[in-house]
Amino acid sequence: MQTLDSSQVYDQFGLDYLKQASTFGALSDDGIKYLFEQGRVLRLEMNELLFKVDDPGNRFYVILQGSFRFFKHHHGKRRYIRDHVFGEELGFIAMIALHDRRGSAQAAEESMVLEISSFLFNQLHKSLPTDFGLLLLNLARGMARRIRELNNMLVEHGI
Repeated sequence: MQTLDSSQVYDQFGLDYLKQASTFGALSDDGIKYLFEQGRVLRLEMNELLFKVDDPGNRFYVILQGSFRFFKHHHGKRRYIRDHVFGEELGFIAMIALHDRRGSAQAAEESMVLEISSFLFNQLHKSLPTDFGLLLLNLARGMARRIRELNNMLVEHGI
């Protein structure tokens, strides 16, 4: 995992590209720029772990490029759940639930993420409350979509 210059990555991708990310949907230009100025951009090689079980859940990630496989760990079992792609978040549930990681995320290809720590999340709330509200709504919307997908799977499998 390599830390990149976030301002260079911001300039490289540009606002038009970044605004297509579902996690950044409707955020102001200043809000997105603030996250890049205060956050950390990481580049991962294929198969590299972004996080693993029992790592602290004090941050989440927005996928800027590439994709990640997410594996859920439960009672000694490890199961592939789904791929996460551009614009989606990884790790928000652990952060908001205040617990350590319950799964692992592995780069499916060379990938890049923006890391948003719980400290930065709080600072966004204080500095740009409207953008914070929009970001929280986007994150909640993403979780709701996943819950719906899981419920559909339960129905399809008769569970």
